[in-house]
Amino acid sequence: MLTNGFNHVAVLTNDTQRFVTFYRDVFEAEVLGEQRMGDEGVLTFVQIGEDAEINLFELAGNSEATRQTPMFGRGRLDHLALRAASLESFEEIRRRLIAEGASDEFVTDFGPVLSVFFRDPDGLEGEVCVVNPDARPGVTNPPGTPAARYQ
Repeated sequence: MLTNGFNHVAVLTNDTQRFVTFYRDVFEAEVLGEQRMGDEGVLTFVQIGEDAEINLFELAGNSEATRQTPMFGRGRLDHLALRAASLESFEEIRRRLIAEGASDEFVTDFGPVLSVFFRDPDGLEGEVCVVNPDARPGVTNPPGTPAARYQ
């Protein structure tokens, strides 16, 4: 395979500081820098993993960040899925998401991975996945399957 995860995801926001604060507080993300785009706005580089970042655009007059419709109707970027470094990291991220009011307590057991969904401050749906330590080879589960270890 020629790829390993993702390098960055481009995201539009109406409030850079709010977005950065959320991702810093929940995921320990770091701002690498920003680039002014004249009168059009600012591009902020937010590192969310060793080799992954969000390129965050706040553009004057752009209201796309407020347009959130049902899943698969949100445009080309529907949601982003982050990979937790470990089960312990997954549990800490989940705890922080719940504390932020960004997620409920539900963890999906997809078989090979466990997943928790969240919404960031701009309404973008996100997901955090981790390798499922309870996985059984060849077994996959549909969305909505509760993870036994979190019941």
